[in-house]
Amino acid sequence: MARKKITVVGAGNVGATTAHWLVSKELGDVVLVDIIEGMPQGKALDLAQAGPVEGYDSRLVGTNGFKETANSDVVVITSGIARKPGMSRDDLLNTNAGIVSSVTEEIVKYSPNCIIIVVSNPLDAMTQVAWKKSGFPKNRVLGMAGVLDSARMRCFLAEALNVSVENVTAFVLGGHGDTMVPLPRYSTCAGIPITELLPKETVDQIVTRTANGGAEIVSLLKTGSAYYAPSSAAVEMVEAILKDKKKILPCAVLLEGEYGINGLFVGVPVKIGSGGIEEIIQINLTAEERAALQKSAASVQELVDKLNL
Repeated sequence: MARKKITVVGAGNVGATTAHWLVSKELGDVVLVDIIEGMPQGKALDLAQAGPVEGYDSRLVGTNGFKETANSDVVVITSGIARKPGMSRDDLLNTNAGIVSSVTEEIVKYSPNCIIIVVSNPLDAMTQVAWKKSGFPKNRVLGMAGVLDSARMRCFLAEALNVSVENVTAFVLGGHGDTMVPLPRYSTCAGIPITELLPKETVDQIVTRTANGGAEIVSLLKTGSAYYAPSSAAVEMVEAILKDKKKILPCAVLLEGEYGINGLFVGVPVKIGSGGIEEIIQINLTAEERAALQKSAASVQELVDKLNL
């Protein structure tokens, strides 16, 4: 059986670390693409040389063009300019829309049957750009946001409860940014709602810290943004697709009436398998949660409007 083929566009910190997790899990052969000459080639070679030590046989190719990406099963787009301190995700809008748009065109040309996962910021709007440009059905274009946001929330909850991160599930909806909607009553520790285990003010602090999770890291790093957790979140999505896991994960997907939102990419729980998005899971929200989700969708809509898609 031929190995799966995964292309990662952008060989910066997020892209290279995505390639690292992909080969270490032996999910397939990896093509790393970047416009900077030598960079994807060098990183691919370096990762290939770790194979004998780590025991993975995945092949790695670094390239500045897209010919080598032909017939990829999954393509992860990480390219774009990164956030600097003081920048919101939205400040990246026009530059990154141009980059994602031209990258998507190349991907579609060489891998017309692939599934696209977008990681570039501002996430929800960039996923909308990729979907529009690709002409793909909506089940084959999704954005990595909720997996990362809920991982951040799970990390903070496990710390507050002093339990294993594996015991904690967290639930985050909405756009990837300051308006995201963490849902404490759907977040659990070993099946027990965290609202039963932690005082409200602790939960509120964690919710706020989750929403500002990326900005906190940007302000600490000063010269870049997060990459270990974002890349591992993208790889969890790739794995669910390639292994047909039917895993329920929060992702940015095109809503067509679900949750009262239409024609917009927003983060909601979906079932992911070999067909990409196989089902959008709808859950009942309180009036307050619904209002927060609508507000989040409105801020995504604002960005999409600026792009005249």
